[in-house]
Amino acid sequence: MATLPIDKPAALLGGLSPAAFMRRHWQKRPLLVRQALPGVGAPVTRAELFALAARDDVESRLVVRDGARWTLRHGPLPRRALPPLARGGWTLLVQGLDTQVDAAHALLARFRFVPQARLDDLMISYATDGGGVGAHVDSYDVFLVQVHGRRRWRWGRVDDASLVPGVPLKVLRRFAPAHEALLEPGDVLYLPPGWAHDGVAVGECMTCSVGFRAPRHGELVHELLLRLADGVADDERLYRDPSQPATSTPAQVPAALAAHARELLRRALADERAFEAALGAWLTEPKPQVWFEPGARWRRGQGLCLDRRTRMLYDRHHVFVNGEAFRAAGRDAALLRRLADRGVLGVAEAAQLSAPARTLLAAWVDAGWLAPCDASDCEPPGDPP
Repeated sequence: MATLPIDKPAALLGGLSPAAFMRRHWQKRPLLVRQALPGVGAPVTRAELFALAARDDVESRLVVRDGARWTLRHGPLPRRALPPLARGGWTLLVQGLDTQVDAAHALLARFRFVPQARLDDLMISYATDGGGVGAHVDSYDVFLVQVHGRRRWRWGRVDDASLVPGVPLKVLRRFAPAHEALLEPGDVLYLPPGWAHDGVAVGECMTCSVGFRAPRHGELVHELLLRLADGVADDERLYRDPSQPATSTPAQVPAALAAHARELLRRALADERAFEAALGAWLTEPKPQVWFEPGARWRRGQGLCLDRRTRMLYDRHHVFVNGEAFRAAGRDAALLRRLADRGVLGVAEAAQLSAPARTLLAAWVDAGWLAPCDASDCEPPGDPP
């Protein structure tokens, strides 16, 4: 899983280094790069994409525009549910392609100069001539990668955020783009959150969208509190108030009970290790559509690579895999962090793991989170072209 050197110019970013891109453009202003990925192809064929859309474990949507009328249908979408190829104006969207297809996973990995905790998934949009989803605004960053055919993009700041009424999509009522470009295979357009954009297929086309996680404040607090609560759920001690006096206002919440509850919450939030474990576990929680199959046995003399569906992160004290937190230290921690960063642990590196770490990783292999690999295909990757 090769990553871009952060201080070297990258064709993907128009000659900017990842460090310069993050300073100048990330969440600030768009960037159009012609031939950022020369020779790139679609990660799937049209037939393969249609087959994925028909599955109930794959998130898909069909958008059809007929003049001013829009229709939206959620998957699964068997082939008979899709309009004829000769009909213009329709779009098929498939989320999480990176968890289904190795080529899509490799394409998403090119953008790992952004923290993995922020990367969400790779969506592919297939459209017939004139197809699109209308002018809209995303609340997250996105890289739009043209992989087949051509699509005309228009983008600009939002002056009027009102939406077209009675439409099942969030289509802007008024859109006055400041920029326009026809993207061809290999071209990449980056848009920060809040920039309105509208892409229309010119002939049959496929566009990959690299999306990023932007959790709402309420969602983040809710999930962290749930996980912190799970950590203290086994404490069966009861609240006691031997000094509680008689009261003439029985419906009033006792001040001592309120203070006790506030103190328990303060302690839960003050436990730094528990907080870190809760955050990392949530950030690596697989999406509901993701399923793992039992893996092959891991033998000595083999390395390891992450399954494309696995989410793996780490902090100072933990390693997080697919919603679970594990304590790690010393050489084992360094090796597991290497696996998380690069997606692969070479044969020689895997041999350095302690016996307890090997037992743990063997269980991950059994669960399908990791896959064993041999020396010929399991060495650390070089820089991407």
